[in-house]
Amino acid sequence: MPKKIREVENLVLKAGWNNRGGKGSHRNYVHSITGAVVTICGRAGDDCPRYLEHQITKALEENP
Repeated sequence: MPKKIREVENLVLKAGWNNRGGKGSHRNYVHSITGAVVTICGRAGDDCPRYLEHQITKALEENP
């Protein structure tokens, strides 16, 4: 079962990323130390696409 967008956003925030804002349903998160950027799209209750889950997981592993 895929994660919800809100669950993925909570993971990113707990890992120390900051919400930089966005346009429409897109939100940009920036890592406070490395400056890496991740864009999350969709509403909070939507299912997270697999490609987005993979990108978030990879970004969290590379930027602890």
